[in-house]
Amino acid sequence: MHPSKDKKAEKLIPFFKPPVPKQKTSAEIITEARNALRTIKTQRPFTPRDEQRKLFGPASSRTPENRPPSTFSLHASSFESPDSRPVSGTRLSPLQHRPKFPGSAANEEEPFPSIPKPPLHPVDVRRISNSRARLFKTGSQGSLLPDKGFHPEDAKKQSSLEEQLTSCASSGPSRGHSFKEEKVHTECSQGSKRQDRPSSCPENIDNRNIGIKAGSETSSTVYETETEEEACYWNLRISPILLKLDEGCVEGNQDDLCHLCSCLHQTLEEGHLLGKMCKRRAVILKTLFKLVELGSDLLGLRLANLILALKVSGKNLLNICKLVFKISRSENNDSLFQNDSILDSMLEVLKVEDLQANSEAVLYCMAAIKFLSGNTPLLHDLSGKGALELLVQLMNQINSSSKESHTVASNLGHLLVQLTATLRNFADLPQSRHKFLVSNVLSELCIVLEQHMSDSDVCTNIARIFSKLSSYNDCCATLAECPRCYFLFLEVLNKHPRKQDLVVRIIFTIGNLTAKNNQAREQFHVEKGSIETLLSLFSTYLELDMKITKIRMDSEKTKNQKRPSDLEDILIKLIRVIANISIHPGIGAALSANQQCVDLLVRVLEYKSIDECDELVINAAATINNLSYYQGNESIVQARKMHIAELLLKLLLGNSMHGILEAARVYGNLSQYPEIRDFIVQKNVYKFMIALMDAKHEDVCFSACGVLTNLTVDGNKRHILKEEGGIKKLIDCLRDFGPSDWQLASLVCKTLWNYCENMTNTALWFGAEEADTLIELLSSFLDDDAALDCNCDEDLREYHNMCWSTEFKPVALQLLDRIQRHHTYLEPLPIPS
Repeated sequence: MHPSKDKKAEKLIPFFKPPVPKQKTSAEIITEARNALRTIKTQRPFTPRDEQRKLFGPASSRTPENRPPSTFSLHASSFESPDSRPVSGTRLSPLQHRPKFPGSAANEEEPFPSIPKPPLHPVDVRRISNSRARLFKTGSQGSLLPDKGFHPEDAKKQSSLEEQLTSCASSGPSRGHSFKEEKVHTECSQGSKRQDRPSSCPENIDNRNIGIKAGSETSSTVYETETEEEACYWNLRISPILLKLDEGCVEGNQDDLCHLCSCLHQTLEEGHLLGKMCKRRAVILKTLFKLVELGSDLLGLRLANLILALKVSGKNLLNICKLVFKISRSENNDSLFQNDSILDSMLEVLKVEDLQANSEAVLYCMAAIKFLSGNTPLLHDLSGKGALELLVQLMNQINSSSKESHTVASNLGHLLVQLTATLRNFADLPQSRHKFLVSNVLSELCIVLEQHMSDSDVCTNIARIFSKLSSYNDCCATLAECPRCYFLFLEVLNKHPRKQDLVVRIIFTIGNLTAKNNQAREQFHVEKGSIETLLSLFSTYLELDMKITKIRMDSEKTKNQKRPSDLEDILIKLIRVIANISIHPGIGAALSANQQCVDLLVRVLEYKSIDECDELVINAAATINNLSYYQGNESIVQARKMHIAELLLKLLLGNSMHGILEAARVYGNLSQYPEIRDFIVQKNVYKFMIALMDAKHEDVCFSACGVLTNLTVDGNKRHILKEEGGIKKLIDCLRDFGPSDWQLASLVCKTLWNYCENMTNTALWFGAEEADTLIELLSSFLDDDAALDCNCDEDLREYHNMCWSTEFKPVALQLLDRIQRHHTYLEPLPIPS
C-alpha cells in the first residue's frame, strides 16, 4: 500500500469545530466570523402614530402650565394690534375737537382741494354693514357732511364708477368670470400719463366707502405721500375688491370670498404692493381680519397667505401663525396646503423672523410644518422648497444662541421640539438622507443633544432621527465619526434611564454603530462607565419585565402578543449591543469573564420561553454563543457551561427553527468540552443534530455538522453517527452544497475524517455504495477546475478559490487517500435456493 502515507495520516489529530485559538489563516478567520462570532439584527423601535396632532404629544414631559397651548380661539378682535399699521416715523398731533367726518382730512386744508367730496350714494349704503349704514345715516343729516358742493360732473363720475364696481362684483367664481379689471386698468394706466387727474380714475371712492375703516391711515399724511398713479391703482384695482370682501363679511359666501382673496393677492403682487410697500396697507389688513371669524379653513388659509405676504409683525404675526397651526391640526386639511404658496409663506416666516422677538409665532409656524411633514406628498413639497436646509440653518442659529448665552431659554426648547420632530419626518424620505449628510445635520444634532440634555422631549426626537438614519450604512458611518456621540449617548442613558421610548432608540443606535465597525466598538468601550451603564439598564429592565411576566403569566395577551412588549424590546436591543461589541477580542474576553453579564443572559433563558418572546430568547442565546468562543480560565460561560447546555434543550424542543439553529451553534462551541459531549449523548441531542442535516439550509447544516465534528473526536461516540443514518446525510449534504459552499464541504470532510480514524474497511465503516459515492464526489471536487465552475462574480469566485485551497483541499485529500487505501468490496452473498 502506502506505508509512508499511512504513518503520516495516523499522526493527524482529530478536528474540532471551532478550532482551538491559534494563529489563524485568512480562511479560518472568515469561517469563525461566520459561525462563532456574529452580530445580531433587530427591527427599529416601533413608533405609534399620534391619534391627534398636538403641539406636544401625550408622552411629553412638559406640563400644561409650562408650555404654549395647543388649542385656542381666534376672532377678528384678536387682530387689533397697531403693528398692522405702517410706521410713519412722525408723531401725530392731537385732533382738534371739531365734528369732522372720519374720512376727511385732519386740518382745514384738504390734501387735494380740487377733488369734491360727494355725499354717499344710496347703492353704497345698501352694500355696507348695518353699523356702518347707521354711521352714514348720521353723517347724512348735515353736521358731518363735507362743506363742498356736489356738481353734475361728479354725479356722472359716480354713475360711471358704480357701473365699474357692479361689473367687478358680478365677476365672482360662481358666475364663471375671472375677476379682472382689464378695461378699467388700461383706462387708468392711460389716464395717469396726463398731467391732470383723469375723470375715469375717481379718487374719492375709497374715502367714502373704505376709508372709514382706516383710522389714522386716511389722514393727510398718507395722501400727501401717495402718487397719482398709486391712487389710481388703488381706486380702480384694489378698492372694488375690498368693497366686495367687506360685503362678504355679512353675506359669507365662502367660495366667492376665497376667489376674492386670490384676486386681491394677485392684484397687490402685480402692483408691487405686497410687503409693507402699500401705503394703505392697514385698510387691507383690517378688511381681511374681519373675515377670520367666518370659520372656513380654506378661507383662513387664503387670508393667512395674503396677510403673511403683507409682512405683519408682533401680535398679528403670532395670531396668523396660530391660525395656520389651527388649520393644520386636521389631517383633512392637508390637501388645502398642496399646490398653494402658503408653504412658501410659512418657510419665509422661519427664514426672516427674529427668534427672540417672535419666538412664539415661529413656534406655531414650525409646529404647523411639523404636522404637514407627516403627509408624504407635502413632505416632498417641503423638501423641494429647501425646507430641510432651512431647518438646519435654524438649528445652527439656536445652537449659537444657546452657546453664547450659556443658558437655554424655554421658548427655544419648545421650538426645538417642533424642529427635531420635523427632521424626524424628513429622515423617512430617501432623497433627504443625502441632504442630512452634506448639511452636517448629524453633528448639529449632537450639539443640540449636549445643550438640551435635560429636555427629554428634544432628546427623544433626536434619538428617533438617529435610530432611523443609523439603519443606513452611509449615515451610520458618518454618525460613528462624530467624536462625542458615544459619550453623549451614555449621558442621555444615565440622565433618563426610565424614559423607555428614549432608551430603546439610543440603545438601537449604538447597536447599529457597533454592528459592522470594530473601531466603533472600541470607541464605545473606552468611554467611562459604558459597560456598567449597559448592564445597569439590563438589570433594571429585566427585573421590571420579570415582575410584569409573573403578574400576567396566565394572560392570553402575554402568550399571544404579536410583537415584543416595550420592556422586551429594550432588552432585545441591549443584548444586541453586548453581542456586537463582544466581537472585538479584548471586549469579548472581558464580557465572557463578567459575572453580571453572563448571569443576566442566563436569567433570560431561565424565565423567558421562546413562545413568549422568541427574539429576546434567541438574542440571549446568540450572545452566549459569542461569549462562549472565548475559552480562557476566567470565562464565566465556561464555568456555567453545564447549566447553559440544559437551558438550551428548551430551544431544541421548541417550534422555532431560529431557536433550534441558535442552540446548535452554542452546542458547537461548548461541545469542545468532554462533559458537554457526554451530555449531548445522554440527552440524545445528537439525534437532533443528525436530523438537522436534512434541513436543506446551509447555515443549519453547518451548525449541526459542527456538533457532529466535535462528537466524533471521542472514539466511543463515533458509532452513533452511522446508527442514525448520519453518514448518508453527510454525503448528501456534501453533494448538495459542496459546489457552492466550500466551508461547509470542508467541515463535512473533517467530520468524516474523525469518524474513520481507525478504519480498516470502508465497506464496513461507510457502506459500499456510500464509499463509492464519496470517492466520486471528492475526486470531482479536487479537480483543479472545480473551484472555477461556480456561477458567481469575481469577488465571490476568489473567495471560493481561497476556501478551496486553504480549507477544503487539504482535508479532502487526506480523506480521499484514507478511503482509497481501505476501500474493498464485499463479495455478494449467494441467494439461497
